[in-house]
Amino acid sequence: MNTSASLSSVGQINRAGIAGGSFADWFAGQLSSFTPMNVAAVLAAGLVVGLIISAVYKKTYHGVLYSPNFSLTLIMLTLVTAPVVMAIGSNVALSMGMVGALSIVRFRTAVKDPLDTCYMFWAITMGILLGAGQYLISLVVVISISLILLVLSYVRFRNPNSYLLVLHYDREAEDDIMDSIRNTVRFYRLRSKTESRNGAEMTVEVRMDRRGDLVGNMLDIQGVHDATLVACQTEAGA
Repeated sequence: MNTSASLSSVGQINRAGIAGGSFADWFAGQLSSFTPMNVAAVLAAGLVVGLIISAVYKKTYHGVLYSPNFSLTLIMLTLVTAPVVMAIGSNVALSMGMVGALSIVRFRTAVKDPLDTCYMFWAITMGILLGAGQYLISLVVVISISLILLVLSYVRFRNPNSYLLVLHYDREAEDDIMDSIRNTVRFYRLRSKTESRNGAEMTVEVRMDRRGDLVGNMLDIQGVHDATLVACQTEAGA
């Protein structure tokens, strides 16, 4: 009876040892792919790169309403992409599964400015490079693209700004309005015109270096009831 109890105890110890060894092997295998220090380094680098991309986006933004949430999205894209690439590594099965999972995802958020899409791809690309451990390439890419965008933004900023001039006036004042616009701005284009029994409404796209007093000039014309000047972006992104 004592012999049976001893054998039972030995069997329990052996099973516990096997189970402990399996867990230790699994844990060692997890750390062989990447260590917590590697993950922390990649996330720290991703945060720095994401902040640079966000700062460049804010500096080069020329739209009407700047969105801080989109800047935060750029940072999160870099941070999320980097550990995903680290987890995939050289595991072909996991990489194929990730591609299959991403292929069924549908994003419903509409991107109004095509340039915003470029920034999103930039953030994802930097996350891929950081996740692959290509820190030097990541540094060169983020600095180079930042400088290029800042230079292009400065050149773009030097171009005439676009505005929409909205006028409500009497039909008899239209000739005087057009003469004043031709003498004030470099470029103009009629966008819309509406006439009614009470008067007329006209929307004109104008481009000029400085706002000047275009609205005041319009109000000085006899027959103009009101004038509104609104900053805008054209389809070409000017």
